[in-house]
Amino acid sequence: MSGAGLTARLPMSASTQWLKAQSSLIYRCGGSVGIMTLHPSKTVIHRLPCFTLSAMATEHLKQAAKVRGLGVERQLRKSPAADRLNHRASGLLYVCINASIGKISMRNPQLVLVIAFAGGLAACGETSSLQVMDGTGPSPRLPEPNKTLIPTVNIAPAIGWPDGAKPVAATGTQVAAFAEGLDHPRWLYVLPNGDVLVAETNAPPKPDDGKGVKGWVMKKVMGRAGAGVPSPNRITLLRDKDHDGIAETRTVFLENLNSPFGMTLVGTDLYVADTDRLLRFHYEEGETAIKSPPIKVVDLPGGTLNHHWTKNVIASKDGSKLYVTVGSNSNVAENGMDQEEGRAAIWEVDRATGNHRIFASGIRNPNGLAWEPQSGALWTAVNERDEIGSDLVPDYITSVKDGGFYGWPYSYYGQHVDARVTPQNPDLVAKAIAPDYAVGPHTASLGLTFAEGNTLPTQFKEGAFIGQHGSWNRDPHSGYKVIFVPFSAGKPVGQPVDVLTGFLTDDEKAMGRPVGVVIDRQGGLLVADDVGNKVWRVSAVR
Repeated sequence: MSGAGLTARLPMSASTQWLKAQSSLIYRCGGSVGIMTLHPSKTVIHRLPCFTLSAMATEHLKQAAKVRGLGVERQLRKSPAADRLNHRASGLLYVCINASIGKISMRNPQLVLVIAFAGGLAACGETSSLQVMDGTGPSPRLPEPNKTLIPTVNIAPAIGWPDGAKPVAATGTQVAAFAEGLDHPRWLYVLPNGDVLVAETNAPPKPDDGKGVKGWVMKKVMGRAGAGVPSPNRITLLRDKDHDGIAETRTVFLENLNSPFGMTLVGTDLYVADTDRLLRFHYEEGETAIKSPPIKVVDLPGGTLNHHWTKNVIASKDGSKLYVTVGSNSNVAENGMDQEEGRAAIWEVDRATGNHRIFASGIRNPNGLAWEPQSGALWTAVNERDEIGSDLVPDYITSVKDGGFYGWPYSYYGQHVDARVTPQNPDLVAKAIAPDYAVGPHTASLGLTFAEGNTLPTQFKEGAFIGQHGSWNRDPHSGYKVIFVPFSAGKPVGQPVDVLTGFLTDDEKAMGRPVGVVIDRQGGLLVADDVGNKVWRVSAVR
């Protein structure tokens, strides 16, 4: 077992709030069943669930369950599946205490939950029955939903790159570090003079996102995936003056931002999408830092929930409009539709006045934005919903129609209704547009840039590069690579081609996670890696 046992002490406020929100739950895992019956009026636990555990995890629980004051009777079971679950590991939280004899009063100063992490959190109960390629292309396979009470959690722990290690580049290309030693670099933008802007950023404080035990656990889980570091809140400028593929100049270009992400330049106006507002800065070509204060263009949905926090921005070809991505405030509207106003959408913002409207909606978590060179259409890369199985729902790239509705939260891929969402909206479902091209379930496809201007081999001349950050809730993993989707006449054709792979070790730890992608002024492909803290550059072999 690669992980260690952990006894976790939850604050009383979080524990009480979680208990009062629940009623009775039945858990199934590895063939063993446990029942949790909660009485909000008395705030007592009759029983906590008991799951199948591997021998090592069982021993950790035996030790951890000796916590004073619990009065527990352990029921730790083993089965032939246990070692397989532990080997697959890196998934699900196991809580295994039978407290059916003595009731635990919530007036006790502390509620102690015994938590065993098998392999760092052991996967349980649900694995993929399809290949990632089955959920890829213009007509992906969409199996029946497989909703389990406890969703699949399969983290690739973040470890960073060992000295001398790097991703594996496609045949005919090579990869090298353009910049190293960055702090959680996620998004990239290339200025007209060739300077590269890097948003070093992470999620802002979100005290209302993921409350209770599930939220507490997910924060621990995502921390292991490299997403738990504080946001640097800055944009760094990188300059490769001698064009040798390595940035020799690095300066802090903008600082004291609020989880910045997207960037775009129109004339001398540089726009930066913070998590809660769109800002404008004055920029002069060649300067390496901006000290003047920003002007707010428009407020963006943020707040203390702010589930999908990233906001991207791109300008129209004539510069008169700005398009801004705003992700949903939940997985599938479980926080209520009142929390989703203005979200799961792409906004169109008038650059002169700041007035805005919803350009397209029903898009769960749009990130990458780019103009397709042949058709001139706006395209986006979208993260679809979770927790209905390893094979659902594929992330996608799609052209975006003005006024279009793309299904979220009521349906996916057109009229495939998500039964978890109530009440439904049949009128909107009937209008839902199926996306153009699936890029695999749970791949976390974020980065998107078209091939225009690249100097890579011929197979990469027409199409889209996509940065796939990688799954946390699919068994086995998906994503963790950069792919290329070929296009013809403005539409995707055929199967994707791997551009950069090798971000995972043989034992499924993450040395890196690709995010933003962009073509630099010399025709190379730049890739932001927020776990490796590098920007990679892919170029043709000379």
